[in-house]
Amino acid sequence: MSGPVDTAVTLAALRQAREELRGVVVETPITESRWLSDLVGGPAWLKCENLQRTGSFKIRGAYLRISRLSPEDRARGVVAASAGNHAQGVALAAQLLGIRATVFMPEGAPLPKERATRGYGADVVFAGTYLEQSLAAARAFAEETGAVLIHPFDHLDVITGQGTAGLEILDQVPDAATVVVPTGGGGLLGGIAIAVKAVRPDVRVLGVQAKDAAAYPGSLERGRPTPLTRMKTMADGIAVGLPGDLTFAAVRDHVDDVLTVSEDALARAVLALAEREKLVAEPAGAAAVAAVLDRPELFAAPVVAVVSGGNIDPLLLGKVIRHGMAAARRYLNLAVTIPDVPGGLATLLGVVSGTGANVLEVVHERISPLLQVDEVEVLLQLETRGPEHSSAVLAALGGAGYAVRTSAID
Repeated sequence: MSGPVDTAVTLAALRQAREELRGVVVETPITESRWLSDLVGGPAWLKCENLQRTGSFKIRGAYLRISRLSPEDRARGVVAASAGNHAQGVALAAQLLGIRATVFMPEGAPLPKERATRGYGADVVFAGTYLEQSLAAARAFAEETGAVLIHPFDHLDVITGQGTAGLEILDQVPDAATVVVPTGGGGLLGGIAIAVKAVRPDVRVLGVQAKDAAAYPGSLERGRPTPLTRMKTMADGIAVGLPGDLTFAAVRDHVDDVLTVSEDALARAVLALAEREKLVAEPAGAAAVAAVLDRPELFAAPVVAVVSGGNIDPLLLGKVIRHGMAAARRYLNLAVTIPDVPGGLATLLGVVSGTGANVLEVVHERISPLLQVDEVEVLLQLETRGPEHSSAVLAALGGAGYAVRTSAID
């Protein structure tokens, strides 16, 4: 396994990379988040890499890597494996440099990511269920054709390119105390950590992975990259089952901790970013925000949370937002017993209306051994403003004499 990568990824190398990327990548904005600031008890900032070209940070490392190829390597073309964001970064970089690109994607990769990759001129081939299987297919293609493999994270140029985001963070928030980074293979986390620690070694740098696709905690515990046997997460952009040697060394030597977040937390973060910040983030891109929402006491302010990507299928976005609302107790399922008399339902709905809850669905249930002959059960789906409002709705119904059974909507 490779040793510490800071012998190759130096502050000078990062600054040189930043100059090479000038005019190609966007110096993405950083915005203060009032609601996160309230949670952590001090300034909290969002580094908006979802507003980067191609919708994620990946163009940084992809362009730097490809731009440094020799003329002979460029002539052979490049090949990559990606669930979508690295694919777009490679495709755009190759297009800008006039190089042919082939990208292997896992089956079921998000449609917008596939279309965008093709739109940048790359050939797309589906292979395998997970990124590691697509990467194996890309390696085989490279051996057969001579194309240069552009690894999604485990290359010094890629790590260096991603690390330029860390230099921007320090320029934009020079008094930052904590930097939180979504983490899959570790290229972004490792690059940012090397950059930040080189300038401000006192800054705490934390990675965040999806709980059911978190290869780093176990790998760091064992002292070597260790593969996961299974993964299941909506955050396809950070679903990487095995850290690379270089990225593992960077994370091991420069990152303070790697946290995990649940699927509910990811959904709540996507919802909060859309609702409070008017930012579209994919679940992977919202992982750092999810961690801050989950356990704000862990993050010393000023906090910078990187929003690493915004490439999400609109259909999935709708599902994730609904899931996030349910996880935040913004929906209620109620079963209410009412008298089976004219005006009974109208009276019930009048009580609900008086609480300010929004009725999404109403269903009558007349056949049940729990009901008396003169009773009917009404199933209500309600939208509320959150846990306190939900409690107020239940209190109002109880105060009006209704028997209520309730559960949160999954």
